[in-house]
Amino acid sequence: MSFLSFFLGEKKKTATVAKERLQMILMHERSGRNAAEPDYLPDLQRDLVAVISKYIKINPDDIKVNLERQDNLEVLEVKIELPDAR
Repeated sequence: MSFLSFFLGEKKKTATVAKERLQMILMHERSGRNAAEPDYLPDLQRDLVAVISKYIKINPDDIKVNLERQDNLEVLEVKIELPDAR
């Protein structure tokens, strides 16, 4: 550990930050606010496009985010269509 990182802290990895954000969003949603239709899905989709675009060229329309509820179960579905590796 360097002297500077001791005082400034370690830089978090992108995956860790994304996981923490997703956990906060899910906790917020489960608290009951906006239970009918979550308002964060468009923002989540934009964030996903931004993160994935750092690594590969992707069309924003190729990422779909959907939340389904069945009884006490909530499923966050994220579909990402990646371009061919040609």
